[in-house]
Amino acid sequence: MSSLRIGGLASGMDIDQLVADMMKAERKRVDVVEQNKTLLQWRQESYQNLNRLVANFILDSKKSLGLSQTTTSGTLFNTSVNSLDWVKTASVSNSSIANVKAYSGAVQGTYDLKVIRLASNWSAASSETISVGERIDNLVEQFGLSADDTLDFTITTDQGSVNINKTNLEFVSIHDIVNEINQADIGVKAVYDYNLDRFFLQTIQTGANSTISIIDNSTLTSGGKFITGSENKLKLQYVDAEGVSQDLLDNTTYAGEDALIDFGAAKGITQSTNTVLVNNLTITLKETGTTTIKVDTNVSGIYEKVTAFVEQYNEMIDKLNAELSAKRYSDYKPLTDEQREEMSEKQIEMWEEKAKSGLLKNDMLLEKMLRSMREGLYEAVAGVTGKYNHLTNIGISTEGYASGSRGGKLVIDSVKLTQAIEKDADSVMELLFKTPDRRLALKSESQLTAEELKEKRSQSGLITRLYDNAIAAMKDVINQAGTGNDTELYRNVSSTMLIDFVSDYGSISNIERDIKRLNNRIDTLNQYLMKRETQYWNQFMAMEKALNQMNQQSAWLAQQFGGGGF
Repeated sequence: MSSLRIGGLASGMDIDQLVADMMKAERKRVDVVEQNKTLLQWRQESYQNLNRLVANFILDSKKSLGLSQTTTSGTLFNTSVNSLDWVKTASVSNSSIANVKAYSGAVQGTYDLKVIRLASNWSAASSETISVGERIDNLVEQFGLSADDTLDFTITTDQGSVNINKTNLEFVSIHDIVNEINQADIGVKAVYDYNLDRFFLQTIQTGANSTISIIDNSTLTSGGKFITGSENKLKLQYVDAEGVSQDLLDNTTYAGEDALIDFGAAKGITQSTNTVLVNNLTITLKETGTTTIKVDTNVSGIYEKVTAFVEQYNEMIDKLNAELSAKRYSDYKPLTDEQREEMSEKQIEMWEEKAKSGLLKNDMLLEKMLRSMREGLYEAVAGVTGKYNHLTNIGISTEGYASGSRGGKLVIDSVKLTQAIEKDADSVMELLFKTPDRRLALKSESQLTAEELKEKRSQSGLITRLYDNAIAAMKDVINQAGTGNDTELYRNVSSTMLIDFVSDYGSISNIERDIKRLNNRIDTLNQYLMKRETQYWNQFMAMEKALNQMNQQSAWLAQQFGGGGF
């Protein structure tokens, strides 16, 4: 803080210690501000921990319910309630004909399925071996071509085209041709099987819209074409609809075939693939023939998902309640550097555990978050078409307040819940997952009026409403304490969650602004302390100088009196 000072030579006093003691009292003012700053940082950390808890509850419960999925690249996306696969079950009487998977929108009942035709791709293959020579490392040797011949053919599909143009054929192999076709990425696959000595060409996709045509302008000394016509060197043929092998014709469009099924009274349904979506059933076709599909309510599946969600919710509520009820030890202040030096690591850990306890006791923001979630679950859902519009209708109630408990947890009557699912599973799903009118659902909540927001909440299913209320409360906590290291987490919860924080707060939370003010106060106080310490030293140095002068005068007087001859 200052340059080297040496004092006490005249007075014999330990000025270093005196100044240090005097500054210790002065530094208490800085210590208080530092402690207030630390408390704010701990409070900010507590807010962020609890917001992270709620964010993970939303993401984990959505994933468990099937309301979100992760792609192979790690991208998270939300899915529709209609795509849930645990609400209905489906079975087939003949699994060799088809497999079936039911989603939540499937209607319970029995359906006849007739598979008239499977979807197929177009394909051609060498009708016999194609090599005339023993070597296959170049086209001249393999097919008996001339080095001066020219290969020139174009393959066109519904996805694009590729032109193969080759000269100096002694330096071109069949594998070069295969690779160039495949690398064009136009939805066609070429293969040369060395063991069979045959060439295969096919469209990758099935269905009538998967088309291919070939124009072969190759010039070959030996005559014929390379890929089309009756004398093509690859001896390619395809099998027509009557099962007859045919040569490939120039500039002729070929295509795969669509699947063709009858589903109950719905006749002649076509699909480009062998996976058909009908009435919220995904049917995978395997063979032609007939079978029966039966769709039932998955009572145990719905029950398990609902109870698992309640358990996740109650676990979150327990942790939030624990933080709101934690005891506050007001005598345990954040430790100063001097105090830390006098304690062991274990002592510091135990001290700070108490010092951090109860920082959010009875916190208004968290109380508001809990209240909005509890009230949202216990209010009726408006506009339902089924028989259930309240949580208690399906055997779920909220825990009451009791001594030592803040309440708010959900309690399941297993018998009543099971009965509700058995009687009307669709109404249970509507009660939990109903979406509000599109005019409300498609708007950002910041764009809704207070009346519109109230209407949106009333029309939302209970779980949908819970998520919306939790996200709204999380935004308030973010405004108060910031995002910490969880920006990506919050964006996964809601892509628009941070828009208001960025636009209205400049990404700086209230606590961060308070911390900045305290930092400025600490800087000001430290500057004051530097001046104050210099002032103390200057005063002692002045005293030392005066004492030194006095001592010199005393010594001179003593010398004068001592040398007078008395």
